[in-house]
Amino acid sequence: MSSDLKALIVVLGIGTIVLLLARPLALRFSTAADFHRRCLLWFVLTIAGFVTPNFWWFVLVAAPLLLWATMQDSNPVALYLLLLQVVPSVFVAIPVIGINKLFGLDIYRLMSLCILIPAAWRLWTSRQATAPATAARRFELADLLLLGYGLLQTLIYVRPDMAQVTSSAVLSDSFTNALRRAFLFFIDAYVVYYVVRRYCCTPRAIAEAIVALCVCCAIAAPIAVFESLRHWLLYDGVAAHWSSSPFASTYLMRDHLLRAQAAAGDPLALGYLLAIGCGLWLFLWRYEVRLRRSAAVPCLWLGLLAAYSRGPWLGAIAIYFAYAAVSPQRSSTLLKTGGVLLAFAAALMLTPLGDKVIATIPFFGGTVDSVNFLYRRYLMAEAWQLIQQHPWLGDPFAYNKLQDMRQGQGIIDLVNTYAQVALFYGLIGLALFAGFILAPLARTYRVARSYAQSSPDLAALGAALVACIVGTLVMLANCSFIFTYSKLYFVLGGLGVAYARFGALHQQAIAATAAPTTAGVATAAGVASGAGAASAAGATSGAGTASAAHPALSPGARAYRVRTARWG
Repeated sequence: MSSDLKALIVVLGIGTIVLLLARPLALRFSTAADFHRRCLLWFVLTIAGFVTPNFWWFVLVAAPLLLWATMQDSNPVALYLLLLQVVPSVFVAIPVIGINKLFGLDIYRLMSLCILIPAAWRLWTSRQATAPATAARRFELADLLLLGYGLLQTLIYVRPDMAQVTSSAVLSDSFTNALRRAFLFFIDAYVVYYVVRRYCCTPRAIAEAIVALCVCCAIAAPIAVFESLRHWLLYDGVAAHWSSSPFASTYLMRDHLLRAQAAAGDPLALGYLLAIGCGLWLFLWRYEVRLRRSAAVPCLWLGLLAAYSRGPWLGAIAIYFAYAAVSPQRSSTLLKTGGVLLAFAAALMLTPLGDKVIATIPFFGGTVDSVNFLYRRYLMAEAWQLIQQHPWLGDPFAYNKLQDMRQGQGIIDLVNTYAQVALFYGLIGLALFAGFILAPLARTYRVARSYAQSSPDLAALGAALVACIVGTLVMLANCSFIFTYSKLYFVLGGLGVAYARFGALHQQAIAATAAPTTAGVATAAGVASGAGAASAAGATSGAGTASAAHPALSPGARAYRVRTARWG
C-alpha cells in the first residue's frame, strides 16, 4: 500500500470521527442538509486531493462541486470555513499562451472564485441589494481602511527578492501588473471580508460560521498530534504531486521533534489556526455536553503543542486572558482562566514534553532555536532603519537592501507582518492595515460589554471575537502574512463588523419598542416588527435577542430563524 493511500485512510478516519462528534453541536446552528452537504464535500475534496496526479485534475473535480454547494448553501461563509484546510495551499501558475504569467492559483483562491464571488454576486443581485441602501450595505470604516490599503497595494509595486527571481520581466511594472494586483487583492482580501460581513448579519449566522471554523480546527488538531507522534506529514504527498518546488512541503524539526503542519502548509499557520479555534471554543463550549466539551479543549491544545510554534502559544494565552477580561463576570473568569492555565502548565511539566517546551522559551533559559530570536531582533533593527528612510509610503526596493538578512533557506524571511507592511507601504500602509482590524475590535468590545447584563450569550460571542482579534494582533508580530493568517485576518474583521452592526440595530429596536406609544413611534414599531424586530421586545432576558436582527439584511435569513430555544 502506498504512503499516500495510508495517509488518506488516516485523514479520512480522523475526519469521520470528528464530524460525527461535531454533528450535534453543528445542528444547533445549521440545517441538517447544509451540514451534511459540507461534510460530503470535505470527504470528496480530501479524496480528490490525495488521488489526483496534479492540481489541475483537482480543480476539474473541485470547481463544479464548490459552485454547486455554494448555490445550495444558506450560509456560504460556513461552507468556506469548514473547507479552509481541506488540502494544503500550493500555488500553481495558470498557463496562458502569449502571457508571461497570469497569476498563481491555490485552494484559497479556488474557493474565493467558486464560493465567495458567487455568494457576493448573489448578494448583489438579491432583492436586498437592489433596494434602497440599508445599514448592511453602507460602507463601514473598516471597508474604507481596507480599500485604502488595497489601493496602496495596487499603486506600489514591491520588487521581489532578486535571489528568487527567475525572469527579468517581473522587475518592471506595467498597467497590466497593476490590474493584476488589484484583482488579486479583491479575491484574496476584500471579497473574504465583504461576504463574511454581509452574510453573517445575525448572531445565528455568526455562530454557524464559528462552528464551521471550529470543526475545521477540530479535524486539524488530531492530525497534528498524529504527525508529531509518528514523525509523518500526512499531506506531504499532496504538495509533492502538485508542485515541483522544494519548499512546497518540508519536514521542519525543533529539538529532534517534528513540527506538525496538517493541511495548513506551515507549523506557524497551523498553530495560529488552532489558537483561534481555542478562542472560539470559549464561546461554543456552553452548547456542548460535558464529555465532548471536556475532550475538545485538550485536543486543540495538544494540536497546538504539536505545531511546536512559540508565537501561537503566546497568542493562545493572550486569547484566553482577553476573553476573560471581556466576558461577563470577568473577575471570576480571570481567576478561573489563570487557574486553568496554571493547572495545565503544571500537568505539562510532569510529562517529558514539558522539558522540551521549556527548552524552547528563552525567558525560562531555553536555548533551542534561540538563533531565531536573534534573527528577529536583527531584522527589526534593519527594518526600522529602512522605515525611517522612507516613513510614509515605504520602499518598494527594500528586499535589495536586506541582503545581509538572508537565512539558511536562501530567503529573506520577514517574520513580522507589521515590519513587512511598514517596509513596503510605509506608516500610512501600516495604519490602514492595522486600522482595518482595530476599528471592529473597538466596536465589538463596546457591544459585548453592553450585553454583559442583558444577554450573557451575546456578550460571550462578542468576547470570543474580541479575544481572537487580540490574539491575532499578537501573533502577527511573529509571522509573515501567509496561509491562514492572510485569510482569518479578514474573516475576523468581517465577523467583528457584522457583530457590532447587529448590536447597534438591536439596541435601536429595543429603544423603539420601549419608547412611549405615540403615533410616530407606533408606526416605527410596526415597521420594525415586520422586519423581524418584534421578537426583540422579549429578547433582553437571554441570547434570544438574536431574533431582533433584521432578517431582510440576509438573503438566507429564513434558514437562520429559530432552530434552538437560545438563538434566532
